[in-house]
Amino acid sequence: MRQLLASKPRSLRDLLLVHELIFIALILLAVAGGGYSIYLWDKSAKESQRIHHLIQEIQQTRGDLYRQMKELFDTFFLDEADAKNEYITYTQSILKHFEKLDQLAIGAEEKLAISNLENNYKSFVNEAPALFYRYQASPNEASRKLLYQDMETGIFSRYEAVSKHAEDLLTLKQNELKARLEDAKHISIVVLIIPILLAGLLLILSRLFLKREIVHPIHAMMRAASEISAGNLQHKVPETGAAELATLSQKINKMADELQTSRDALVRTEKQAAMGLLVPMLAHNIRNPLASIRATAQLMDDPAHDKDTRESLLGIINTVDRLERWTGALLAYLHPVKPQLKPMRFDSILDGALLPLAQKIRDKQINIVKHIDHPDAAIVTDEHLLEQVFYNLILNAIDASPKGSNITIDAQISNNAFTSTICDEGTGMPFTPDPHAISPGPSTKRFGTGLGIPFAFKVCEVLGGNIVFEAASQQGTRITLTLPQ
Repeated sequence: MRQLLASKPRSLRDLLLVHELIFIALILLAVAGGGYSIYLWDKSAKESQRIHHLIQEIQQTRGDLYRQMKELFDTFFLDEADAKNEYITYTQSILKHFEKLDQLAIGAEEKLAISNLENNYKSFVNEAPALFYRYQASPNEASRKLLYQDMETGIFSRYEAVSKHAEDLLTLKQNELKARLEDAKHISIVVLIIPILLAGLLLILSRLFLKREIVHPIHAMMRAASEISAGNLQHKVPETGAAELATLSQKINKMADELQTSRDALVRTEKQAAMGLLVPMLAHNIRNPLASIRATAQLMDDPAHDKDTRESLLGIINTVDRLERWTGALLAYLHPVKPQLKPMRFDSILDGALLPLAQKIRDKQINIVKHIDHPDAAIVTDEHLLEQVFYNLILNAIDASPKGSNITIDAQISNNAFTSTICDEGTGMPFTPDPHAISPGPSTKRFGTGLGIPFAFKVCEVLGGNIVFEAASQQGTRITLTLPQ
Protein backbone atom coordinates (compact mmCIF):
# COMPACT_ATOMS: atom_id res chain seq x y z
CA MET A 1 0.00 0.00 0.00
CA ARG A 2 2.98 2.25 0.49
CA GLN A 3 3.24 2.38 -3.27
CA LEU A 4 -0.13 4.10 -3.37
CA LEU A 5 1.34 6.98 -1.38
CA ALA A 6 4.34 7.39 -3.58
CA SER A 7 5.07 10.85 -4.87
CA LYS A 8 5.12 9.76 -8.46
CA PRO A 9 1.62 10.14 -9.98
CA ARG A 10 -0.06 6.91 -11.03
CA SER A 11 -3.31 6.43 -12.89
CA LEU A 12 -6.51 5.84 -10.97
CA ARG A 13 -7.05 2.58 -12.84
CA ASP A 14 -3.67 1.23 -11.68
CA LEU A 15 -4.26 2.41 -8.13
CA LEU A 16 -7.72 0.83 -8.00
CA LEU A 17 -6.26 -2.39 -9.42
CA VAL A 18 -3.61 -2.46 -6.68
CA HIS A 19 -6.30 -1.77 -4.08
CA GLU A 20 -8.48 -4.61 -5.39
CA LEU A 21 -5.53 -7.03 -5.51
CA ILE A 22 -4.64 -6.20 -1.90
CA PHE A 23 -8.27 -6.70 -0.86
CA ILE A 24 -8.43 -10.06 -2.66
CA ALA A 25 -5.13 -11.07 -1.05
CA LEU A 26 -6.55 -10.27 2.39
CA ILE A 27 -9.64 -12.38 1.65
CA LEU A 28 -7.46 -15.27 0.46
CA LEU A 29 -5.27 -14.92 3.54
CA ALA A 30 -8.32 -15.02 5.82
CA VAL A 31 -9.73 -18.04 3.95
CA ALA A 32 -6.36 -19.79 4.10
CA GLY A 33 -6.09 -19.08 7.82
CA GLY A 34 -9.60 -20.36 8.46
CA GLY A 35 -9.02 -23.42 6.29
CA TYR A 36 -5.75 -24.17 8.05
CA SER A 37 -7.43 -23.87 11.43
CA ILE A 38 -10.25 -26.19 10.36
CA TYR A 39 -7.72 -28.67 8.98
CA LEU A 40 -5.68 -28.68 12.19
CA TRP A 41 -8.79 -28.98 14.32
CA ASP A 42 -10.20 -31.84 12.24
CA LYS A 43 -6.88 -33.66 12.19
CA SER A 44 -6.43 -33.26 15.93
CA ALA A 45 -10.00 -34.30 16.60
CA LYS A 46 -9.57 -37.50 14.59
CA GLU A 47 -6.27 -38.27 16.30
CA SER A 48 -7.81 -37.64 19.72
CA GLN A 49 -10.73 -39.91 18.86
CA ARG A 50 -8.33 -42.67 17.70
CA ILE A 51 -6.29 -42.50 20.90
CA HIS A 52 -9.48 -42.52 22.95
CA HIS A 53 -10.63 -45.67 21.11
CA LEU A 54 -7.24 -47.28 21.72
CA ILE A 55 -7.42 -46.60 25.45
CA GLN A 56 -11.03 -47.76 25.53
CA GLU A 57 -10.13 -51.01 23.74
CA ILE A 58 -7.22 -51.66 26.13
CA GLN A 59 -9.50 -51.11 29.11
CA GLN A 60 -12.18 -53.37 27.62
CA THR A 61 -9.52 -56.01 26.93
CA ARG A 62 -8.43 -55.82 30.56
CA GLY A 63 -12.03 -56.09 31.74
CA ASP A 64 -12.68 -59.12 29.54
CA LEU A 65 -9.42 -60.64 30.82
CA TYR A 66 -10.62 -60.40 34.45
CA ARG A 67 -14.00 -61.86 33.49
CA GLN A 68 -12.21 -64.64 31.63
CA MET A 69 -10.11 -65.27 34.74
CA LYS A 70 -13.29 -65.48 36.84
CA GLU A 71 -14.73 -68.06 34.47
CA LEU A 72 -11.49 -70.02 34.81
CA PHE A 73 -11.86 -70.02 38.63
CA ASP A 74 -15.48 -71.03 38.28
CA THR A 75 -14.48 -73.92 36.04
CA PHE A 76 -11.82 -75.34 38.34
CA PHE A 77 -13.20 -74.46 41.80
CA LEU A 78 -16.97 -74.52 41.33
CA ASP A 79 -17.28 -76.97 38.44
CA GLU A 80 -19.84 -74.77 36.72
CA ALA A 81 -20.90 -76.27 33.40
CA ASP A 82 -21.24 -72.91 31.53
CA ALA A 83 -18.00 -71.42 32.82
CA LYS A 84 -15.86 -73.11 30.20
CA ASN A 85 -18.07 -71.79 27.35
CA GLU A 86 -17.97 -68.29 28.88
CA TYR A 87 -14.21 -68.60 29.09
CA ILE A 88 -14.06 -69.36 25.36
CA THR A 89 -16.45 -66.47 24.57
CA TYR A 90 -14.28 -64.00 26.46
CA THR A 91 -11.22 -65.34 24.69
CA GLN A 92 -12.80 -64.64 21.32
CA SER A 93 -13.86 -61.15 22.48
CA ILE A 94 -10.34 -60.36 23.66
CA LEU A 95 -8.87 -61.51 20.35
CA LYS A 96 -11.30 -59.19 18.52
CA HIS A 97 -10.18 -56.36 20.76
CA PHE A 98 -6.57 -57.06 19.79
CA GLU A 99 -7.52 -57.07 16.08
CA LYS A 100 -9.15 -53.69 16.50
CA LEU A 101 -6.14 -52.43 18.46
CA ASP A 102 -3.87 -53.54 15.62
CA GLN A 103 -6.05 -51.60 13.20
CA LEU A 104 -6.08 -48.45 15.34
CA ALA A 105 -2.36 -48.47 16.21
CA ILE A 106 -0.17 -46.12 14.19
CA GLY A 107 3.56 -45.98 14.32
CA ALA A 108 6.16 -48.44 15.47
CA GLU A 109 5.89 -47.44 19.13
CA GLU A 110 2.14 -48.03 19.37
CA LYS A 111 2.31 -51.27 17.40
CA LEU A 112 5.09 -52.54 19.66
CA ALA A 113 3.06 -51.73 22.80
CA ILE A 114 -0.02 -53.54 21.40
CA SER A 115 2.14 -56.47 20.30
CA ASN A 116 3.64 -56.76 23.81
CA LEU A 117 0.16 -56.61 25.29
CA GLU A 118 -1.08 -59.33 22.94
CA ASN A 119 1.96 -61.55 23.64
CA ASN A 120 1.39 -61.21 27.38
CA TYR A 121 -2.21 -62.20 26.93
CA LYS A 122 -1.15 -65.26 24.96
CA SER A 123 1.24 -66.11 27.80
CA PHE A 124 -1.69 -65.82 30.20
CA VAL A 125 -3.81 -68.14 28.06
CA ASN A 126 -0.98 -70.69 27.99
CA GLU A 127 0.17 -70.44 31.61
CA ALA A 128 -3.06 -69.92 33.59
CA PRO A 129 -4.65 -73.34 32.83
CA ALA A 130 -1.37 -75.06 33.70
CA LEU A 131 -1.40 -73.42 37.12
CA PHE A 132 -4.97 -74.57 37.74
CA TYR A 133 -4.15 -78.11 36.63
CA ARG A 134 -1.24 -78.11 39.05
CA TYR A 135 -3.60 -77.03 41.79
CA GLN A 136 -6.05 -79.82 40.90
CA ALA A 137 -3.24 -82.33 41.18
CA SER A 138 -2.70 -81.30 44.81
CA PRO A 139 -5.77 -79.38 46.06
CA ASN A 140 -4.70 -78.08 49.44
CA GLU A 141 -4.35 -74.74 51.11
CA ALA A 142 -0.69 -74.41 50.20
CA SER A 143 -1.36 -75.11 46.54
CA ARG A 144 -4.25 -72.61 46.55
CA LYS A 145 -2.02 -69.98 48.11
CA LEU A 146 0.74 -70.70 45.60
CA LEU A 147 -1.79 -70.44 42.77
CA TYR A 148 -2.99 -67.04 43.93
CA GLN A 149 0.58 -65.88 44.33
CA ASP A 150 1.64 -67.07 40.88
CA MET A 151 -1.43 -65.48 39.29
CA GLU A 152 -1.03 -62.17 41.09
CA THR A 153 2.73 -61.73 40.92
CA GLY A 154 3.29 -63.51 37.65
CA ILE A 155 0.74 -63.46 34.87
CA PHE A 156 -1.39 -60.52 36.04
CA SER A 157 1.59 -58.46 37.12
CA ARG A 158 3.27 -58.75 33.72
CA TYR A 159 0.03 -58.02 31.88
CA GLU A 160 -0.75 -55.02 34.09
CA ALA A 161 2.76 -53.64 33.52
CA VAL A 162 2.47 -53.99 29.76
CA SER A 163 -1.07 -52.61 29.79
CA LYS A 164 -0.02 -49.65 31.93
CA HIS A 165 2.90 -48.95 29.58
CA ALA A 166 0.53 -48.90 26.61
CA GLU A 167 -1.94 -46.63 28.41
CA ASP A 168 0.85 -44.29 29.56
CA LEU A 169 2.11 -44.09 25.98
CA LEU A 170 -1.35 -43.23 24.68
CA THR A 171 -1.96 -40.76 27.54
CA LEU A 172 1.33 -39.04 26.71
CA LYS A 173 0.32 -38.81 23.08
CA GLN A 174 -3.05 -37.45 24.09
CA ASN A 175 -1.41 -34.76 26.21
CA GLU A 176 0.91 -33.87 23.33
CA LEU A 177 -2.11 -33.69 21.07
CA LYS A 178 -3.84 -31.32 23.48
CA ALA A 179 -0.74 -29.13 23.52
CA ARG A 180 -0.68 -29.11 19.71
CA LEU A 181 -4.37 -28.24 19.66
CA GLU A 182 -3.70 -25.32 21.98
CA ASP A 183 -0.82 -24.14 19.78
CA ALA A 184 -2.99 -24.55 16.68
CA LYS A 185 -5.69 -22.51 18.38
CA HIS A 186 -3.22 -19.68 19.07
CA ILE A 187 -1.86 -19.87 15.54
CA SER A 188 -5.38 -19.80 14.11
CA ILE A 189 -6.23 -16.73 16.18
CA VAL A 190 -3.07 -14.99 14.99
CA VAL A 191 -3.70 -16.00 11.37
CA LEU A 192 -7.26 -14.66 11.59
CA ILE A 193 -6.20 -11.45 13.37
CA ILE A 194 -3.53 -10.58 10.79
CA PRO A 195 -6.04 -10.06 7.91
CA ILE A 196 -8.23 -7.98 10.23
CA LEU A 197 -5.27 -5.77 11.19
CA LEU A 198 -4.17 -5.52 7.55
CA ALA A 199 -7.73 -4.63 6.53
CA GLY A 200 -7.77 -1.86 9.15
CA LEU A 201 -4.39 -0.62 7.91
CA LEU A 202 -5.66 -0.77 4.34
CA LEU A 203 -8.69 1.30 5.37
CA ILE A 204 -6.51 3.96 7.03
CA LEU A 205 -4.06 4.11 4.12
CA SER A 206 -6.92 4.19 1.62
CA ARG A 207 -8.43 7.14 3.47
CA LEU A 208 -5.09 8.96 3.43
CA PHE A 209 -4.65 8.08 -0.23
CA LEU A 210 -8.14 9.33 -1.14
CA LYS A 211 -7.53 12.60 0.68
CA ARG A 212 -4.09 13.22 -0.82
CA GLU A 213 -4.54 11.82 -4.31
CA ILE A 214 -8.20 12.65 -5.03
CA VAL A 215 -10.01 14.87 -2.50
CA HIS A 216 -7.34 17.56 -2.09
CA PRO A 217 -6.62 17.85 -5.86
CA ILE A 218 -10.38 18.12 -6.56
CA HIS A 219 -10.74 20.85 -3.93
CA ALA A 220 -7.78 22.66 -5.52
CA MET A 221 -9.46 22.41 -8.93
CA MET A 222 -12.74 23.74 -7.53
CA ARG A 223 -10.89 26.68 -5.97
CA ALA A 224 -9.03 27.26 -9.23
CA ALA A 225 -12.32 27.21 -11.15
CA SER A 226 -13.68 29.88 -8.79
CA GLU A 227 -10.52 32.00 -9.14
CA ILE A 228 -10.43 31.69 -12.94
CA SER A 229 -14.14 32.44 -13.28
CA ALA A 230 -13.54 35.55 -11.13
CA GLY A 231 -10.87 36.71 -13.61
CA ASN A 232 -7.73 35.65 -11.73
CA LEU A 233 -6.11 33.87 -14.67
CA GLN A 234 -2.71 33.79 -12.94
CA HIS A 235 -3.97 31.31 -10.32
CA LYS A 236 -2.30 27.90 -10.73
CA VAL A 237 -3.65 24.49 -9.79
CA PRO A 238 -1.11 22.28 -7.99
CA GLU A 239 -0.30 19.44 -10.40
CA THR A 240 -0.57 16.71 -7.77
CA GLY A 241 -2.71 13.65 -7.14
CA ALA A 242 -3.44 10.71 -9.38
CA ALA A 243 -2.16 10.82 -12.95
CA GLU A 244 -5.58 11.69 -14.41
CA LEU A 245 -6.08 14.53 -11.91
CA ALA A 246 -2.52 15.79 -12.41
CA THR A 247 -3.12 15.81 -16.18
CA LEU A 248 -6.41 17.65 -15.66
CA SER A 249 -4.60 20.23 -13.48
CA GLN A 250 -2.03 20.73 -16.25
CA LYS A 251 -4.83 21.25 -18.76
CA ILE A 252 -6.53 23.80 -16.48
CA ASN A 253 -3.26 25.70 -16.00
CA LYS A 254 -2.62 25.63 -19.74
CA MET A 255 -6.17 26.85 -20.39
CA ALA A 256 -5.67 29.70 -17.90
CA ASP A 257 -2.38 30.68 -19.59
CA GLU A 258 -4.03 30.63 -23.01
CA LEU A 259 -6.94 32.68 -21.69
CA GLN A 260 -4.46 35.13 -20.17
CA THR A 261 -2.63 35.43 -23.50
CA SER A 262 -5.89 35.78 -25.42
CA ARG A 263 -7.18 38.40 -23.02
CA ASP A 264 -3.91 40.35 -23.16
CA ALA A 265 -3.89 40.12 -26.94
CA LEU A 266 -7.52 41.27 -27.08
CA VAL A 267 -6.86 44.22 -24.78
CA ARG A 268 -3.72 45.10 -26.73
CA THR A 269 -5.61 44.87 -30.00
CA GLU A 270 -8.47 47.00 -28.71
CA LYS A 271 -6.08 49.58 -27.30
CA GLN A 272 -4.07 49.70 -30.50
CA ALA A 273 -7.27 49.94 -32.49
CA ALA A 274 -8.37 52.91 -30.37
CA MET A 275 -4.96 54.50 -30.73
CA GLY A 276 -4.98 53.69 -34.45
CA LEU A 277 -8.11 55.79 -34.91
CA LEU A 278 -6.62 58.74 -33.09
CA VAL A 279 -2.96 58.70 -34.13
CA PRO A 280 -3.35 59.14 -37.92
CA MET A 281 -5.40 62.29 -37.42
CA LEU A 282 -2.95 63.50 -34.78
CA ALA A 283 0.03 62.70 -37.01
CA HIS A 284 -1.54 64.55 -39.96
CA ASN A 285 -2.24 67.64 -37.86
CA ILE A 286 1.32 67.59 -36.45
CA ARG A 287 3.30 66.84 -39.63
CA ASN A 288 1.99 69.76 -41.69
CA PRO A 289 2.96 72.46 -39.15
CA LEU A 290 6.28 70.65 -38.55
CA ALA A 291 7.09 70.75 -42.24
CA SER A 292 6.34 74.50 -42.35
CA ILE A 293 8.43 75.13 -39.22
CA ARG A 294 11.39 73.16 -40.61
CA ALA A 295 11.20 74.86 -43.99
CA THR A 296 11.07 78.28 -42.33
CA ALA A 297 14.07 77.42 -40.10
CA GLN A 298 16.09 76.25 -43.13
CA LEU A 299 15.25 79.46 -45.04
CA MET A 300 16.27 81.57 -42.08
CA ASP A 301 19.59 79.71 -41.70
CA ASP A 302 22.21 82.14 -43.07
CA PRO A 303 25.96 82.12 -42.47
CA ALA A 304 25.63 85.84 -41.77
CA HIS A 305 23.75 85.18 -38.54
CA ASP A 306 25.63 85.03 -35.27
CA LYS A 307 26.55 81.76 -33.64
CA ASP A 308 23.70 81.75 -31.09
CA THR A 309 21.07 82.39 -33.76
CA ARG A 310 22.40 79.61 -35.99
CA GLU A 311 22.49 77.19 -33.05
CA SER A 312 18.89 78.06 -32.21
CA LEU A 313 17.81 77.45 -35.81
CA LEU A 314 19.70 74.11 -35.82
CA GLY A 315 17.97 73.20 -32.55
CA ILE A 316 14.59 73.95 -34.17
CA ILE A 317 15.43 71.70 -37.11
CA ASN A 318 16.64 68.87 -34.82
CA THR A 319 13.52 69.15 -32.69
CA VAL A 320 11.28 69.03 -35.75
CA ASP A 321 13.18 65.95 -36.99
CA ARG A 322 12.77 64.31 -33.60
CA LEU A 323 9.02 64.96 -33.65
CA GLU A 324 8.83 63.58 -37.19
CA ARG A 325 10.64 60.40 -36.15
CA TRP A 326 8.37 60.04 -33.10
CA THR A 327 5.28 60.36 -35.28
CA GLY A 328 6.62 57.86 -37.81
CA ALA A 329 7.53 55.36 -35.08
CA LEU A 330 4.07 55.67 -33.55
CA LEU A 331 2.39 55.04 -36.91
CA ALA A 332 4.68 52.08 -37.63
CA TYR A 333 3.95 50.56 -34.22
CA LEU A 334 0.17 50.81 -34.62
CA HIS A 335 -0.14 49.55 -38.18
CA PRO A 336 0.77 46.13 -39.61
CA VAL A 337 4.37 45.79 -40.76
CA LYS A 338 4.87 44.09 -44.14
CA PRO A 339 8.54 43.21 -44.62
CA GLN A 340 10.13 43.26 -48.06
CA LEU A 341 12.98 40.77 -47.92
CA LYS A 342 16.07 40.99 -50.07
CA PRO A 343 19.82 40.29 -49.66
CA MET A 344 21.65 43.19 -48.01
CA ARG A 345 25.05 43.75 -46.41
CA PHE A 346 24.72 44.28 -42.69
CA ASP A 347 27.49 46.89 -42.50
CA SER A 348 25.53 49.15 -44.88
CA ILE A 349 22.37 48.73 -42.76
CA LEU A 350 24.36 49.55 -39.62
CA ASP A 351 25.92 52.61 -41.24
CA GLY A 352 22.46 53.82 -42.24
CA ALA A 353 21.31 53.51 -38.61
CA LEU A 354 24.40 55.29 -37.25
CA LEU A 355 24.33 58.22 -39.70
CA PRO A 356 21.41 60.13 -38.06
CA LEU A 357 23.05 59.50 -34.67
CA ALA A 358 26.44 60.94 -35.61
CA GLN A 359 25.85 64.25 -33.83
CA LYS A 360 24.73 62.58 -30.59
CA ILE A 361 27.72 60.25 -30.76
CA ARG A 362 30.08 63.22 -31.12
CA ASP A 363 28.34 65.19 -28.36
CA LYS A 364 28.72 62.35 -25.85
CA GLN A 365 32.12 61.29 -27.21
CA ILE A 366 30.84 57.71 -27.60
CA ASN A 367 33.21 55.20 -29.15
CA ILE A 368 31.40 52.74 -31.46
CA VAL A 369 33.28 49.43 -31.57
CA LYS A 370 32.20 47.10 -34.39
CA HIS A 371 33.08 43.42 -34.76
CA ILE A 372 31.42 42.02 -37.89
CA ASP A 373 32.32 38.53 -39.10
CA HIS A 374 32.38 38.35 -42.90
CA PRO A 375 31.40 42.00 -43.54
CA ASP A 376 30.95 41.27 -47.27
CA ALA A 377 28.36 38.54 -46.61
CA ALA A 378 24.71 39.41 -47.25
CA ILE A 379 21.72 38.71 -45.03
CA VAL A 380 18.14 38.30 -46.19
CA THR A 381 16.03 40.93 -44.42
CA ASP A 382 14.03 44.16 -44.83
CA GLU A 383 16.67 46.88 -45.02
CA HIS A 384 14.51 49.78 -43.79
CA LEU A 385 12.83 47.90 -40.92
CA LEU A 386 16.11 46.45 -39.61
CA GLU A 387 17.81 49.84 -39.97
CA GLN A 388 15.06 51.47 -37.89
CA VAL A 389 15.38 48.69 -35.28
CA PHE A 390 19.14 49.26 -34.90
CA TYR A 391 18.56 53.03 -34.89
CA ASN A 392 16.16 52.74 -31.92
CA LEU A 393 18.34 50.24 -30.02
CA ILE A 394 21.58 52.22 -30.54
CA LEU A 395 19.78 55.46 -29.66
CA ASN A 396 18.69 53.90 -26.36
CA ALA A 397 22.25 52.69 -25.76
CA ILE A 398 23.66 56.18 -26.44
CA ASP A 399 21.17 57.80 -24.08
CA ALA A 400 21.97 55.26 -21.35
CA SER A 401 25.78 55.44 -21.76
CA PRO A 402 27.99 57.83 -19.82
CA LYS A 403 30.13 60.33 -21.67
CA GLY A 404 33.27 58.87 -23.22
CA SER A 405 32.16 55.24 -22.93
CA ASN A 406 32.07 52.47 -25.52
CA ILE A 407 29.19 50.81 -27.36
CA THR A 408 30.17 47.45 -28.83
CA ILE A 409 28.28 46.01 -31.80
CA ASP A 410 29.03 42.39 -32.77
CA ALA A 411 27.55 40.45 -35.70
CA GLN A 412 27.90 36.82 -36.78
CA ILE A 413 26.47 35.56 -40.06
CA SER A 414 25.96 31.87 -40.84
CA ASN A 415 23.84 29.83 -43.22
CA ASN A 416 21.12 29.36 -40.63
CA ALA A 417 21.03 32.54 -38.59
CA PHE A 418 22.17 36.11 -38.21
CA THR A 419 23.08 37.15 -34.66
CA SER A 420 24.02 40.63 -33.45
CA THR A 421 24.71 41.98 -29.96
CA ILE A 422 24.75 45.56 -28.70
CA CYS A 423 26.54 46.21 -25.39
CA ASP A 424 26.66 49.56 -23.61
CA GLU A 425 28.35 50.64 -20.39
CA GLY A 426 25.42 52.39 -18.82
CA THR A 427 23.61 51.72 -15.54
CA GLY A 428 21.42 48.97 -17.01
CA MET A 429 17.71 48.81 -17.76
CA PRO A 430 15.40 49.38 -14.77
CA PHE A 431 12.88 46.87 -16.20
CA THR A 432 12.78 43.76 -18.36
CA PRO A 433 11.08 44.44 -21.72
CA ASP A 434 8.07 42.23 -22.40
CA PRO A 435 7.30 41.43 -26.06
CA HIS A 436 3.66 40.72 -25.10
CA ALA A 437 3.07 43.87 -23.10
CA ILE A 438 -0.26 45.61 -23.70
CA SER A 439 1.14 49.14 -23.64
CA PRO A 440 4.34 50.31 -25.44
CA GLY A 441 6.27 50.30 -22.19
CA PRO A 442 8.00 52.78 -19.89
CA SER A 443 10.65 55.18 -21.12
CA THR A 444 13.77 56.18 -19.19
CA LYS A 445 14.22 59.35 -21.27
CA ARG A 446 12.66 62.68 -20.48
CA PHE A 447 10.83 63.06 -23.78
CA GLY A 448 10.77 59.36 -24.77
CA THR A 449 7.68 57.58 -26.08
CA GLY A 450 8.68 54.05 -25.10
CA LEU A 451 8.02 52.86 -28.68
CA GLY A 452 11.60 51.96 -29.67
CA ILE A 453 11.77 48.55 -27.97
CA PRO A 454 8.16 47.50 -28.80
CA PHE A 455 8.83 48.44 -32.43
CA ALA A 456 11.99 46.27 -32.38
CA PHE A 457 9.96 43.37 -30.93
CA LYS A 458 7.34 43.81 -33.62
CA VAL A 459 9.88 43.86 -36.47
CA CYS A 460 11.67 40.79 -35.13
CA GLU A 461 8.33 39.01 -34.85
CA VAL A 462 7.42 39.62 -38.50
CA LEU A 463 10.98 38.65 -39.55
CA GLY A 464 10.77 35.40 -37.52
CA GLY A 465 13.51 36.36 -35.04
CA ASN A 466 13.74 37.38 -31.41
CA ILE A 467 15.44 39.88 -29.08
CA VAL A 468 16.83 39.16 -25.61
CA PHE A 469 17.65 41.92 -23.07
CA GLU A 470 20.00 41.02 -20.24
CA ALA A 471 22.52 42.62 -17.91
CA ALA A 472 26.08 42.77 -19.26
CA SER A 473 28.88 40.94 -17.44
CA GLN A 474 30.52 44.16 -16.19
CA GLN A 475 27.87 46.88 -16.37
CA GLY A 476 25.24 48.14 -18.72
CA THR A 477 22.88 46.15 -20.95
CA ARG A 478 23.44 43.44 -23.55
CA ILE A 479 20.91 43.15 -26.37
CA THR A 480 21.01 40.02 -28.53
CA LEU A 481 19.08 40.03 -31.81
CA THR A 482 18.69 36.80 -33.81
CA LEU A 483 17.13 36.45 -37.27
CA PRO A 484 16.74 33.17 -39.16
CA GLN A 485 18.36 32.86 -42.59
